[in-house]
Formats: sequence, C-alpha cells, structure tokens
Amino acid sequence: AVRLVESGGGLVQPGGSLRLSCVASGFNFSTAVMLWVRQAPGTGREWVSTISSGSSGTYYADSVKGRFTISRDNAKNTLYLELNSLKTEDTAMYYCAKCDTKCLGDSFVGPRGQGTQVTVSS
Repeated sequence: AVRLVESGGGLVQPGGSLRLSCVASGFNFSTAVMLWVRQAPGTGREWVSTISSGSSGTYYADSVKGRFTISRDNAKNTLYLELNSLKTEDTAMYYCAKCDTKCLGDSFVGPRGQGTQVTVSS
C-alpha cells in the first residue's frame, strides 16, 4: 500500500524558513510525479508545487513562487519542500501526495500523507 509520511513542520516567525520532508513507500517512487498541497482551517486544499519523476520539471503556485523550492531524492524515496520568507498566510497543514492524474492544480488525483503543520506567527 502507498504510504507517505511528512515531517519538518513547526512554528516559525514571519520571514523564517522550514524544510519539509516526505518519505514514500509502497510504490515506485522514482517514476512517480509528486506534489505538495496545503490546507488551512476552514478552506479548501491549495496546490503548492509539483515535481516530475526525474526532477527535470518543477512547478509552483503563484502564491509561493520564488519562496518555496520542491526537490526529491529518488535514492532515498524522499520528497522535500524548502519554505523560505514565510508569511502568516502560509500557515496550513502541508501534505505530500503521489499524483496519478491532473498534477498541476487543486484537482489532482492521488493518495496523500497525514500532513505536517506549519504555523507562521510572531
């Protein structure tokens, strides 16, 4: 079975940084398109970023472009998201997901992990 386990969230001040990790198992990670989404309380999920299987393609939502960086280590079955210049509006639960279809945007289809909380507050 697909298993995705996120970590690295926490409480950070505005302008700060975090690095999220997602360890994957139960499928061929090296051939999978992967992505990050987030969801704040009372809102729908918001697509954040997608990375192709070989890391040649990376894509970002306008709200995080230039501040967040997605990457992956296929040898370690691990997906990463580097969050820089964090803003209070970045506060949300962050989920990694294996994308089966519709991999650019909120309508992606695929399993996701349990999430890691990122809180940006002074």
